[in-house]
Amino acid sequence: QVQLVESGGGLVQAGGSLRLSCAASGLTFSTCAMGWFRQAPGKEREFVAAINWNSASTYYIDSVKGRFTISRDNAENTVFLQMNSLKPEDTAVYLCAASRSRDLGYSARQYDFWGQGTQVTVSS
Repeated sequence: QVQLVESGGGLVQAGGSLRLSCAASGLTFSTCAMGWFRQAPGKEREFVAAINWNSASTYYIDSVKGRFTISRDNAENTVFLQMNSLKPEDTAVYLCAASRSRDLGYSARQYDFWGQGTQVTVSS
């Protein structure tokens, strides 16, 4: 049974930082592309960042470029999202996703497994 468990969310002031983690089990993590998505109340799920299986490729939405960094540790079956210079508009539930493909994707349809999410709240 595949499990993705996010952690690291919380309440932070604008300009602050958080580091999200997603621990994976039940899948061959080292061959999976991984992604982070977010969903704010009343809004559709939004792609945030993705990383391919060996960390050679990453991709970000424009609004987080230069502020967020996705990384992974295949030995620990964990993917991270370092979030700096946080803004109130970053407030959302952040979800981790795993793809059976080695290549990163930008669409939720390209991901096969999902975590439950962790809440990130940025106050102004």
